[in-house]
Amino acid sequence: MAQADKIILNAKVLTMDPANATAQALAIAGDTILAVGSGDEIEAMAAPDARRIDARGATVMPGFVEAHLHLFMGSMGRRLLQLGDVEGLPALRKALQGYAKDNPDEGLLFCKGASYNLFGDGIMTTRQMIDEALADRPVLLMSDDHHTCWANTIALEKAGILHGKDTAVGTEVVMADDGTAAGELREYDAYESVMKLRTSGGRESLGMDGLEPGPLTDAQREEDIEVLTEGLNYCASFGFTSLHNMDGNRYQLELLAEIERRGDLVCRIEVPFHLTPSKPLETLEEASAMQADFQTSHLKCNRVKMFMDGVIDSGTAYVIDGYADQPDWCSDPLHSQERFNAAAIDIDRRGLQISVHAIGDAAVRSVLDGYAAAEAANGKRDSRHRIEHIEMIDPSDLDRVRDLGVVASMQPSHPPGAMDFPLQPWVSKVGPKRLAHAFPVQYLRDRGVKIAFASDWPVADVDPMRGVQAAVTRKAWQAGDPSHASTLMEALHDYTAGGIYAGHDEDRLGRLAPGLQADIVVMDHDLEAMPVEELGTARAALTLCAGRVTWEA
Repeated sequence: MAQADKIILNAKVLTMDPANATAQALAIAGDTILAVGSGDEIEAMAAPDARRIDARGATVMPGFVEAHLHLFMGSMGRRLLQLGDVEGLPALRKALQGYAKDNPDEGLLFCKGASYNLFGDGIMTTRQMIDEALADRPVLLMSDDHHTCWANTIALEKAGILHGKDTAVGTEVVMADDGTAAGELREYDAYESVMKLRTSGGRESLGMDGLEPGPLTDAQREEDIEVLTEGLNYCASFGFTSLHNMDGNRYQLELLAEIERRGDLVCRIEVPFHLTPSKPLETLEEASAMQADFQTSHLKCNRVKMFMDGVIDSGTAYVIDGYADQPDWCSDPLHSQERFNAAAIDIDRRGLQISVHAIGDAAVRSVLDGYAAAEAANGKRDSRHRIEHIEMIDPSDLDRVRDLGVVASMQPSHPPGAMDFPLQPWVSKVGPKRLAHAFPVQYLRDRGVKIAFASDWPVADVDPMRGVQAAVTRKAWQAGDPSHASTLMEALHDYTAGGIYAGHDEDRLGRLAPGLQADIVVMDHDLEAMPVEELGTARAALTLCAGRVTWEA
């Protein structure tokens, strides 16, 4: 019988395996789980020189899965000025002027995490307001949801958009009454030209446009590898062993393949082909080529990512009956129904998974219509096509999510008030009539819909235990509505086995069972014994991916 080179003892093991839900210890041989059982059983399997890991009564479970993140943006964002705690002109002036002093040669002072309420509730941020904080250096503030930016006057001038710009459907350079840009830039196509003022050429959003970067020097390529490696190590420190990236191009896959060759790919990662509205459907040949070229145990490309709409806060989410504060405004989908149906049919025919950002109820319905069209054209299969976010849904569409086998990729950190996002302007834009069906986790769970939890880092904090706490403690926005809160075990399942199911990997990952890959997190607390209000303080003490220690506190 094989002997274990690592054993974990004195643990509260949550296996996520219905056949053997809990245990006290487990044995690992190489990259594989050898056994799960009692301390005595596992001790007997240890090789003489085996490493013994004492869990000290803490929870041990399958490695966390970050089922929706933007790895490069998240990692690069940690190097930029963060504005999450900045409110009002004096605080913004102090932050920007210090940032400018520390970065004298930077072409654009790019900042992350700005609130829609930066200058007060209901006050629209303008270029003149930012000018008051810093006027002589180009400044770009990105919203906490990463769908809106605000620029000062000199940035708009240098980018050539002070007097407006023709942008793609669903994007907008907001104009003021005097015929000049007000400063608010909605969605990537609107702020892309400002991003290019960065000394880096705007690579901070690498992959978001789905295009390949222009010619890069060896030094720039190494810097990008460094950024990705930092992000991978940061994720491993939280107990993540698998990541589902939500933007992509071949360049990112090539960088990650090089990281894997160097032995530094500490998390498994899946990168999609990004089908943007500007790309013709013929480019889906590239998706199939990327799938063929990148298939290892740790790196793969089996999915196509699309955006159907924007976000509610900026009024770019596509909704059925108008916004509560703008009844005549529904926004527009980023893909026509005809185009999306054709794309879904082709992607599904290729055997690829589809992942679509859909926030508004009309966007969710359009995606479901496309998935139905794919099923009608190609036949029913275990496609596990996904909808990312589902912030709003019409009640009549809930059963369709289940019937089409769609995976709901949800972010417990996103409901306003649950974690870091403010209630306004989101609650007022959705309106009281639709709040019961907003972020409808319980309604989906009741119907047997498969759910994967994630953060959407850097839109929200990547820390999975803060997400677990947000899921478990979620409250209703108004009396009589469901809270859509999860139990602790539901939240932990959806952050582990749920994400693995979404990635078609349950035959090798997501459970602690003999013969499966040893992707494991040893926590620093017994999660079941913690007060729910303190769950967010728990952290990974040890992370193993394929039996290899990738993080140790």
